[in-house]
Amino acid sequence: MKNVVVVGSQWGDEGKGKIVDWLSEQADVVIRFQGGHNAGHTLVIDKITYKLRLLPSGIVRKNKISVIGNGVVIDPWALLDEIEEIKLKGIDVNIENFIISEAANLILPFHKEMDEIREDEAGKEKIGTTRRGIGPAYEDKVGRRSIRVMDLRSEKNLDKRLELVLFHHNAIRRGLGKKIFEKEKIKIDLLKIAPEILKFSKPVWLKIDEYKRQKKKILFEGAQGILLDVDHGTYPYVTSSNTVAANAAIGTGCGPNFINYVLGITKAYTTRVGEGPFPTELKDHIGELLGTRGKEFGTITNRKRRCGWFDGVLVRQTIKVSGIDGIALTKLDVLDELDEIKMCVQYELDGETIDYLPAGVEDQLNVKPIYKSFRGWKSSTVGIKNFDSLPENAKNYIYAIEDFTGAKILSISTSPERKDTILIENPFLI
Repeated sequence: MKNVVVVGSQWGDEGKGKIVDWLSEQADVVIRFQGGHNAGHTLVIDKITYKLRLLPSGIVRKNKISVIGNGVVIDPWALLDEIEEIKLKGIDVNIENFIISEAANLILPFHKEMDEIREDEAGKEKIGTTRRGIGPAYEDKVGRRSIRVMDLRSEKNLDKRLELVLFHHNAIRRGLGKKIFEKEKIKIDLLKIAPEILKFSKPVWLKIDEYKRQKKKILFEGAQGILLDVDHGTYPYVTSSNTVAANAAIGTGCGPNFINYVLGITKAYTTRVGEGPFPTELKDHIGELLGTRGKEFGTITNRKRRCGWFDGVLVRQTIKVSGIDGIALTKLDVLDELDEIKMCVQYELDGETIDYLPAGVEDQLNVKPIYKSFRGWKSSTVGIKNFDSLPENAKNYIYAIEDFTGAKILSISTSPERKDTILIENPFLI
């Protein structure tokens, strides 16, 4: 049995929720290792829709342990609200099935407000963040002034930590002419919810070692996509954490040799939320059709997603960067009505052809896609569960993706419903 990491191979919104839910039925433990409540996973189980933000997807399944690792930044109030929301849908969240790393960093009200201030001031140069305080919280983490879950145990320690972090934030706020944050108010608010957070708190690295000895199967669940990685994405239009599979080890506290398989969730076309380069973006009726048929609106923000053709160059690049072993292809059915389908196989930049996305943002904005065209299949693939039942032109498109990217396709999703999946190979059993 394998320990599997699931990552998005594009800019996020690839349909990780459905795939992680399917895999979580076979896993014993599901762990989130980065990001915050800026990333949403939508699960549809028995016609009930669950929209998760911080809680790992395994939480909706009985007899599974769900874990938030140290690499995640946590808005404690948002987390408690999410727990209450999911309890109303009949899901029990308790100290037996849910763990928070004691080393996870907290998102506090001044982080969210700083995120909003920066985006508003940036104007046309804005990044397109979700304005939830993710970036400023990660900044405080690397600046060694952050409040962590463990800091909630001691009022004396919390007081010192708040003094340090507010010294930094209030100095900036004064310079911007903004009202400063009062330490006592934040401390009182945090101490009020501290017992509800701390009851889930444990040393996750130690728990993982325990699971290892017990031979439990672990699913590491990523948020966002590899192209939003702070090191390997379309910088600066990225998130503030590492979204690549390697961060599963760092964001939870296990060695890289503990990870056996990396599964890349890959949409049959491409979408992006927010600002930044998007070589294959379609601003025409086809882009609108993809958005409408694919219901391309953000799980958390409800922002409309930008849509475009499948970018084989980018997916091949993210496969190499993240060590992806196999692909779970999603939303194939969205392409059912198209006469022609295109895949980007090269770029043109300053009169030359290149086969990768350059690191510089100006070059990323200026590359022009070179496409290979495929005939559409013009018939419904919705609900198909057997590969041989797919239209021939759909098979040809799938083979082309597999061939070009160099990664084997393990499964194909043919609707948002969990049961509508063509399983070719199980990553837990490879």
